[in-house]
Amino acid sequence: MTRPLYEVSPNTWNFLKTPMIKPTGFREYDARWKYPEEINLPGMTALGLGLGTQMIKHGIAPVIAVGNDYRDYSLTIKNALILGLMQAGIHVKDIGPCITPMAYFSSFHLGGCAVAMVTASHNPNGWTGVKMGFNMPLTHGPDEMAELKEIVLNGEGVARDGGQYEFVDGVWDAYMDDLVGDFKMTRKLKVVCATGNGTAGAYAPALLERIGVEVVPSHNELDYTFPNYNPNPEAMEMLHDMSATLKASGADLALGFDGDGDRCGVVDDEGEEIFADKVGVIMARDLSKLYPGSTFVADVKSTGLFASDPELKANGVKADYWKTGHSHMKRRVHELGALAGFEKSGHYFLAEPIGRGYDDGMRVAVEICKLMERNPDMKMSDLRKALPKTWSTPTMSPYCADTEKYQVLERLVDKLVAKAKAGEPFAGRAIKEVVTVNGARVILDNGSWGLVRASSNTPNLVVVCESSDSDAEMRAIFADIDAVIRTEPAVGEYDQTI
Repeated sequence: MTRPLYEVSPNTWNFLKTPMIKPTGFREYDARWKYPEEINLPGMTALGLGLGTQMIKHGIAPVIAVGNDYRDYSLTIKNALILGLMQAGIHVKDIGPCITPMAYFSSFHLGGCAVAMVTASHNPNGWTGVKMGFNMPLTHGPDEMAELKEIVLNGEGVARDGGQYEFVDGVWDAYMDDLVGDFKMTRKLKVVCATGNGTAGAYAPALLERIGVEVVPSHNELDYTFPNYNPNPEAMEMLHDMSATLKASGADLALGFDGDGDRCGVVDDEGEEIFADKVGVIMARDLSKLYPGSTFVADVKSTGLFASDPELKANGVKADYWKTGHSHMKRRVHELGALAGFEKSGHYFLAEPIGRGYDDGMRVAVEICKLMERNPDMKMSDLRKALPKTWSTPTMSPYCADTEKYQVLERLVDKLVAKAKAGEPFAGRAIKEVVTVNGARVILDNGSWGLVRASSNTPNLVVVCESSDSDAEMRAIFADIDAVIRTEPAVGEYDQTI
């Protein structure tokens, strides 16, 4: 394989024939680049050759299911990837346009093959990427991504005979059957279905109608220009739009899905946006009644209620806080035999006997409807109000370049750990501990906390704060976290703040 270059100028002869790949696109658990500024089509073919070579190296059966999201350039990107996979001697099963969880499902449906999904998830247009895995429900983590990066950038891809192409139809129907089974709502439920004109618009409304829900459509028309907002149910812009539609329609709740359908956001009947970690606690309460003694994994951005909630404690729940990131969370759920994992971003990992262990916004939608069916006298706002009160920030992301963010984070962690060791107060309270499994989560003596970590997908840091005491304390925690962050000149402005 030709060793890729880091920079090749568009509108040149080399751009048409020489692989160009920016190294920072190989991230912790998937690959993402701006196209065509950071990767070109020969570069995507080189990625496919490298991925196929990695499969052969690890003794993986040379069969892979490949899908793509609805963005206008995703099909072109996928075809370039497929070319490289076939060069490597891989039998490609093209499942067509789809959402990411359908691609994951296709592995089970097609007999356990590897999966590669071409998507930039919730990133804005202009981004592309690949989510991949060899043994579903697990996907590539840091070790696999580092190995793939080395194979591709060092030109170590090996061409082999035997590559095949096959278009596989019928996965959509099988996926829908797997999600629904024989479940049908008996309770009347009116639900706003928001997809931000992303790929999930081809799936979510049909799924909800199939289980007997009255659907209020919200930006369900497929439109890869995203004319209303970028489909990201962690962003307040989308949640506010969902809330407005709910209030106008009198719906019972609103469900919103990201660009590739593996995440789900919730707004309750009062128009209150419920952050996904709190939805996770509501679901954990319900599921722990059916499966007492279960283990639930939560990411470090999530509420402390998974460990402190009295009802979860009464049901014998064991809480485990782990690294943010869909690959990290899937592996942790699998390793612990947990019933489910919950991420503040809206990735939920429902394992057997509920789901298959991968993140699937459609599965979450069905399970939330089942939860409402099991609690016929409760509104979603009742379930929210039944939780112990905490005050949380949205997920905030100050800019920090991909080439600098991990070095910046390392220094920030050292500074926060030093504050704890020196006995310095934080937001007017004593620091109980600083958890450094993924960035720094500064936990105060009353259980309130603030987190700073590096985004795995974008050139940003990530900041989240939660108080068990008051809105004022939550703001004080943010102010003290931000004061430390501002000691680093490389950190820019926030995308949103409190």
